[in-house]
Amino acid sequence: MKTGTLHFLCGKAGAGKSTLARRLAEEEAALLIVEDVWLARLYGDEMQTFDDYRVRALRLRSVVGPLVIELLRAGRPVVLDLPANTRAARAWFRSLFEAAGAPHLLHFADVPDRTCLARIAVRNRERPEGSHELSEADFAHITSFFEPPQADEGFRIRVLEP
Repeated sequence: MKTGTLHFLCGKAGAGKSTLARRLAEEEAALLIVEDVWLARLYGDEMQTFDDYRVRALRLRSVVGPLVIELLRAGRPVVLDLPANTRAARAWFRSLFEAAGAPHLLHFADVPDRTCLARIAVRNRERPEGSHELSEADFAHITSFFEPPQADEGFRIRVLEP
């Protein structure tokens, strides 16, 4: 039986990962799992700080991970709109596609900070479901953890520039 492909995304806040994820899900007829929406619906006002997000995001992964593996094994392509922004995060994504014996593609939105900040300003005004208002200081804090993917990680990478 053919397995589905796991698509996942790397890029700074405001790089366009969610927009890309929606487009990929349509193009690939894939199931789209959006972390921001799941977290908002499950935890709502419990997420006030970055540490609140980190704790709940890890909890969410414990549920989403087995689901994704089963979907991939069943032949369904999956787009995960969860950030693959650190080596540790990308190791979790690797554990999913390897457990399913499935192909993968890491989409890297390599976008300059000024573009990200402009997009964040628009998102702050529009407030799509699950989004949180980010200031420039929030962006700087979150970006301090960002690690672009490296060749030695061994992923199939599609680099998307602005």
